[in-house]
Amino acid sequence: MRDRERNIENNNAFGIQEEIQTVILSDKDSDIQKAGEIIRNGGLVAFPTETVYGLGADALNLMAVSKIYRAKGRPSDNPMIVHIADKETLKELALEITPAMEKLIEAFWPGPMTLIVKRQPHIPDVTTGGLDTVGIRFPSNPVAQALIKAAGCPVAAPSANLSGKPSPTTAAHVENDMMGRVDAIIESGDCKHGIESTVIDMTGVIPMILRPGVITSGMMSEVLGKKVKLDPALNARVGEDFQPRSPGMKYKHYAPQAEMRIYSGLPEKVEAAIKAAEDELIADGQVVKVIKFKDEITAAHDLFAKLRDADDEDVDVILAAALPEEGLGFSVMNRMLKSAGYNVIEV
Repeated sequence: MRDRERNIENNNAFGIQEEIQTVILSDKDSDIQKAGEIIRNGGLVAFPTETVYGLGADALNLMAVSKIYRAKGRPSDNPMIVHIADKETLKELALEITPAMEKLIEAFWPGPMTLIVKRQPHIPDVTTGGLDTVGIRFPSNPVAQALIKAAGCPVAAPSANLSGKPSPTTAAHVENDMMGRVDAIIESGDCKHGIESTVIDMTGVIPMILRPGVITSGMMSEVLGKKVKLDPALNARVGEDFQPRSPGMKYKHYAPQAEMRIYSGLPEKVEAAIKAAEDELIADGQVVKVIKFKDEITAAHDLFAKLRDADDEDVDVILAAALPEEGLGFSVMNRMLKSAGYNVIEV
């Protein structure tokens, strides 16, 4: 399907009657200044970060943030992450900055870590999903930093994709989903890491990871000098009454159009099972894509792109090999399990 036809179909599916004239911008300073003005004036701009592309709006502008939910088809109780371009801005958004937070900030900011903190009352409920906490991140990507500075405000930005689809790691992915739905898209390079930031809740006695990422629990535990826990809801199904405290905790995420199966077990058994399933499916006339990764870093960088490739190739079934659920592998498996709807085959 051509991009314009796909975007008109997407708009109709989410109740958007009029197509917005989306402007494509470069990552040069003059275009970043234009993008900053769009955000200042209440518009939406998709932009690169070191994790995935984000869809940004003025985090303190209720109407602007509401446009993000509409553009993405995003549930309103799914909280946003607020992006800042300097550590000082955290003081304007958080009620308290503890010594433990300061240790993590010193070690991992700017970078792919989001802190969940008690929020200042001037942050709109729409930005936080109605919670009394807010997720805050200082990205390391220079284009993201320049855009936030040009906007002159904190920028609320979930991933720049239609809700439920694989997160975008290239500008082409964003354009495929967001043309006609947002005011501007900044075209820049591929995202460095390929999976979203680690989200850590610092509001309780024990630091709790709500979404795993490239900064692992072990890395944070070492910095803090104490154990960092993983939320029990990670890598598990949750019910409809579950209240998400971070993006990626509740709703269907990262899903390709194809059925996806994950094979778990000893490597030689997994390889044999995938080959047998591939042969059977192809004999049945199905289009099959096999996904295997040489290591966790490659898996993090390439996973979403491979899932989007499967959509472009009209694949019927994706067969994927599980990764060891430790360190970065745990973070990638978090995305793979959600992509597959927890369809895991033990071999």
